[in-house]
This record gives sequence, structure tokens and C-alpha cells, in this order.
Amino acid sequence: MDMRNCLAALIVVAMALTGVSPAGADVITDANAGAADIASKAPGTPPAVRIMAYVQVSVFEAVNAITTRYPSLQAKVNAPAGSSVDAAVAAATRTVLLKLMPSQQAAIDADYEGALKLVPDGSAKSNGIAVGEQAAAACLARVDEASTFPDTYRPHTTPGVYVPTTLPAVPNWGKRKPWVMTSGAQFRPGPPPALTSATWVRDYNEIKAIGSKASTQRTAEQTAIAKFWEATAPAVYWPVARSVAAVPGRDVTANARLLAIAGMAMDDALIAVFDAKYTYNFWRPITAIRSGDLDGNDATERDPSWTPFIDTPMHPEYPCAHCIVSSSLGAVLEAELGGAPAPTLSSASSTAGGAVRTWRSVGEFVQEVAVARIYDGVHYRNSTEIGTAMGKQIGELAVKSFPKPIR
Repeated sequence: MDMRNCLAALIVVAMALTGVSPAGADVITDANAGAADIASKAPGTPPAVRIMAYVQVSVFEAVNAITTRYPSLQAKVNAPAGSSVDAAVAAATRTVLLKLMPSQQAAIDADYEGALKLVPDGSAKSNGIAVGEQAAAACLARVDEASTFPDTYRPHTTPGVYVPTTLPAVPNWGKRKPWVMTSGAQFRPGPPPALTSATWVRDYNEIKAIGSKASTQRTAEQTAIAKFWEATAPAVYWPVARSVAAVPGRDVTANARLLAIAGMAMDDALIAVFDAKYTYNFWRPITAIRSGDLDGNDATERDPSWTPFIDTPMHPEYPCAHCIVSSSLGAVLEAELGGAPAPTLSSASSTAGGAVRTWRSVGEFVQEVAVARIYDGVHYRNSTEIGTAMGKQIGELAVKSFPKPIR
């Protein structure tokens, strides 16, 4: 980590120890931070990302019902004049989280009560609570089939032959109803490289060398990046969005809109990537490299004991899910900046002991996530490129699909 990153890390740590919020924080970003921490306790990244989409859309609807700057995304919410935005945000966040993460009720209620203590008692507060609850209820009424599809994944085997019995993650996720896409297949890419191709040889040998747990070619910085991005839950992504939301001069409606678009884009990104993953069912590096003598390519030599730097996620390899999520968020942030220089982007990672990393641009952040999955030993370079391209398209669609301001 260079001196600039070290300084940023010291600043963030100091703020955390003193309980001081970063400059530019508001009710939207504060609520987002608490919700992301709670959602990250969900059993798996896709459900956690889905929860955050519901939270941020509900928060936008609550805020916008009061400020009336945009058309509603769904059923119109009634907001009496003078309703408290702060109370509405707290209530919308709590209502969604209690519905989708009931096991975390104590933490949810603690955040809610802490937020409401800052709002003076009176009709503005009670009306704001009602607005937030109404906005969340309207959003939660949206059916996306997240839990209605039965898990019918069939393990690949031949009769009588043992295969590992842990089932893969969310095989039916690609069938969910998206927020802005027409279907999970809208951005489905072509197939992964043929095992006879030069791309396959390049990617196989690159990850075999640099993604191994015992690699001597991966540098200390690359290892730090790999460890940082082993984290995939919302808590590692939303601080990047909040870096843009904290730019001076922004208001709560602008931030509610930004985080709603980001939430929908990242959720749709995972719908799209799991549609593609289970369409192509491409093998992970640990499987390919331990079976390098079976791919019909003499340029991919087998290593019978090869192990990746991190544990391999339990779903097919192609395309890269981390890459599509980061790129979808990146496209939303780029659109929000509108060509202006990005502020310093930063986040911390639970898998790297709370280490903080910073990025000078959105593109730098997106690219780091992509190469991290190669260093991790879980994704081939082509897969990171395809996932990144898909995410960009989805993020741009989310921005384009969002209603234009009324005034």
C-alpha cells in the first residue's frame, strides 16, 4: 500500500475509533451503512444484495414522496406536508430489514431507535414514520420469485459414482424478476473459450501460476488485493457508493436516488450472472488444473495437487460475479459523476482484517476487483473481462431506466 493509501487508512480508522462520520455523511448514507452491515449477515451474497436493493428502493420512495422530485417507481406513497425525511428513511429501512432479515431484529431495532432519537417528537416524526412504512410495504409487495423456485439442481455424475454432495449456490437465481432488465438472459454472453483456444491456454496457465495458494509469482500487493476482495457481501461495496454520495453539495433526494439505482443495478447484475453461470456450467480452476490432462490440450499441463489462494465459491465459474457487481456499480457511479473527477473512493474488507483500500477513479476500483479474482485463483481472465462488460451494460441500463426528475 502506497503512502496515499496508508494516510487514507489512518484517517478512516481514526474516524471509526472516535465515532465520527466522514464529511458529507447524511441520513441516507448513515442508514445505508447500517443496513449493509446487517444485510451482509444474510446466508450468501446474492440474498444480501437483493435485500439491499429492496432497502434502497424503499428509502428512495419514502424520501421522494416527501420531496416530490421524481415520479414514483411503484405505488404512490401518501406523504403529508412537513413529514420528516429522517424518520421516513429510518422507518423504510427498518420495515424492509425486519421482513427480509428477521433474525437480526435486535440490531435492526437498535439502529432504528438510534436514528429516531435524533428526530424531534411531533407530527412530522409520526408522519415520516408512516411514509417510510408505506413505501417499504409497497416495495415488498413486488414479487420477484426469490424463494418460490424449487432447488432442482442435478449433480453431474454417472450411476454409482460418488461426487461431492454440497449443492451449489442459488441455481435458480437467474429466473428472478429483474428490476430493470427484461429477463436474466437479456445480457447473457456467448460461451466460454473452447478448450482448444489460445485464450484458454493463456488463462489456464496464468491462473495456475498466480492464483495458487503456494504461488511464488504473486506479489505482496497482489496478495493483499486478493485477500481484500475475498469479501463479496454488500458491506464491501456500499462504502464505494457512499464515497460519491459524500461529495459536497449533494442532498438527500439525490443520494436516495443514487443508492436506489446502485441497489437495483447490483441485484440485476447477479440475476444476469447466475443465468449465465448455470447456462454454461463452466469448470473452476481447481477442477480444470487438477484435470489438465483431460482437456485435450497439450499446452495445459496438469497439477494434481493445485489449490487456489481462497476457497472456491460454490457455483460455476463463467462469468465472474464479483466483476459484474463491481462494474454495474461502477457504471452507475460514472454516470452520477457525469465526467467530473471522482472523489477518493474507499472501502474496508472483513476478509483482510478490516484493511482499507482507496482508488483514484471508478475504473481503477472496477479493474482491481477483476484482477483480484485471478489472484484469488477462482476466475480466469476472460471471465473477468466478460463479467465486467456485462456489469457496465446493466449499470448503464439502470441509470437510463430511472425516471427523469419532475422539476
